[in-house]
Amino acid sequence: MNIVRYTLEVGKELTPEEHAAIASRIDAASKKPYTYDPDCPLLTPEQLAEFRPVHFATMEERAQAMREAGIFDPEAVEKEEAVLEMAGQK
Repeated sequence: MNIVRYTLEVGKELTPEEHAAIASRIDAASKKPYTYDPDCPLLTPEQLAEFRPVHFATMEERAQAMREAGIFDPEAVEKEEAVLEMAGQK
């Protein structure tokens, strides 16, 4: 299936032919089988259960979650940035 692009102009409605073409493409796409992508393997139920929300109420909650995940310590990065900023100032 080819990529089809429509340029919409503010205040201009799609023609009935354009609506029909879009509906036809959506219908055809919905009937195609799922194509497995080896670069993005399906996750197991156990892997899906490990997902956590990425929105946190506070920056402290975010920093704590990053530390627990072993990503990095945001406070250490802030200290390094502060040192770099001070070193750059003369």
